[in-house]
Amino acid sequence: MSVATTTARMPRPASRSWRRFKRNSIPYLFLAPFLIGFVIFLVYPLIYSLNLSLYRTRLVGGTTYVGLENYGRALQDTNLWEGVRNVLLFGAVQIPVMLGFALIFALVLDSAILHRKTIFRLGNFLPFAVPSVVAALIWGYLYGESFGPIAQIAHALGLTPPQFLTSSGVIPALANISTWQYTGYNMLILFAALQSIPRELYEAAAVDGASGVQIALKIRIPLIAPAIILTGIFSIIGTLQLFNEPNVLTSIAPSVLNPHFTPNLYVYSLAFRSQQFDYSAAIAFTLAFVTGVLASVFFFITRQRGERQ
Repeated sequence: MSVATTTARMPRPASRSWRRFKRNSIPYLFLAPFLIGFVIFLVYPLIYSLNLSLYRTRLVGGTTYVGLENYGRALQDTNLWEGVRNVLLFGAVQIPVMLGFALIFALVLDSAILHRKTIFRLGNFLPFAVPSVVAALIWGYLYGESFGPIAQIAHALGLTPPQFLTSSGVIPALANISTWQYTGYNMLILFAALQSIPRELYEAAAVDGASGVQIALKIRIPLIAPAIILTGIFSIIGTLQLFNEPNVLTSIAPSVLNPHFTPNLYVYSLAFRSQQFDYSAAIAFTLAFVTGVLASVFFFITRQRGERQ
């Protein structure tokens, strides 16, 4: 065999590089539709909003660059911090109750004492399939003081109808809606974590004489602590983004659910009612920063407790 023939059969460096390039670019080709949509519908709006928050539109002088002045104004805005206080109170009531129910339901679903698990799982998850606006309309009808079924039953019995949407009762009423809707979602996350635990641990604990409650407290719950932390972080983020429920119920209780009852309601009111798009963008980024800080603090505290145990 001649040297020329051997050389002709050897792959060229350029062709090897081209094949390597095609092989490495295939994953990005499949990711391209998502990446394009991600940039168009998330990255670009964020950059545009951040740029918008650095300007202010005045009646005299038009739009001018003001730097961080809108953020300084947001830090002193009592309406914003009143909304943050409301959602923190909402979260203090709703998150422990919701995650407590989700954990109990997940433990029951993972145990051997429950029959018809598919029906139980579907019944708990079904409220999550209901859009939040529809859920707020359903519960708004139930909360109605003059037209709701609870009020009608109270009138039929000669009793005073309970008032749910008052200044002292509106936060528990909103917490009830979110708990009803999102308990099943968090239950499935915790149930999936429970399914990954080896069954040999339960059998060994049962042989040692541990009861079902002891197995749950000493084995199941500690082993799914990361999933519990994850649901807690998701719940904190969702709490600070509360919008649909109070926005829908505003027509029923306008004196209680004012335009700045939650931060997102306040952003919406500034942007689409007062046409203060620049200031509303600054408040939105301020809220995102507060959300990140609270989620990070929660993660740090729970992680520190987990390491000590």
